Amino acid sequence: MSRSGYYKWVNRKPSGQEKRRQELKKRIQYHFYGFKQRYGSDKIAAKLRQEGLEVSTKTVSNYMKDMGLRSITVKKYKATTNSKHKMPVYDNVLNRQFQPDAPNRVWVADITYIATQQGWVYLASLMDLYSRKIVGWSLGERMTKDLVLEAFDKAVENQKPPKDLIHHSDRGSQYASTEYRERLTNNLMVGSMSRKGNCYDNACIEAFHSVMKKELIYQTKFKTRKQAYDAIYEYIELEYNRMRIHS
Repeated sequence: MSRSGYYKWVNRKPSGQEKRRQELKKRIQYHFYGFKQRYGSDKIAAKLRQEGLEVSTKTVSNYMKDMGLRSITVKKYKATTNSKHKMPVYDNVLNRQFQPDAPNRVWVADITYIATQQGWVYLASLMDLYSRKIVGWSLGERMTKDLVLEAFDKAVENQKPPKDLIHHSDRGSQYASTEYRERLTNNLMVGSMSRKGNCYDNACIEAFHSVMKKELIYQTKFKTRKQAYDAIYEYIELEYNRMRIHS
């Protein structure tokens, strides 16, 4: 290549296609870091389509690989509730029907745990299956029935659900307690529980806890329980419920 040809190549103006490619990469980076490296190619592609950009998940995935962008990976965790008790349990009324046709038709509940340097804290959550939003949650130092009752009461206060709402949980003693069952009866709800040893019957709320651990808990070393509470509040109330793309 001649010297004049080389300088012409160096100083060439980017084509329209190249400009679009660079702009797309900038938007991908914006959402990737804006959501704290928690979004993979599928959710970033969905955000871009919301903005009016016609782009496939595969294209976003390829650009992310080119730029070395990789979402945070999942770590496994163990179950927390104790189903070895003699209290009565509900039948599996929900039966994995995870797509209700309106809000406040089905709620699913579960408990998970978070480590801090001050000790464990436990999170009880209630999800509305239609919106996939967390409608009630509570954080405490002990995994007791009071923890799940507080989350339940918050959900009822926030949503004021109609009668015959299906409330589904695992068979943990907290949810099988007399007090919790009375809450369901007093609010005209239909109780439902997973089959023994079958985590897939409550997959949606367990998936939420798994994603939260992947994106927040495993990325942070909490010095205090208050620090954990503040981070979880921000994650649920300011990010997950307001900004998250729910599949």
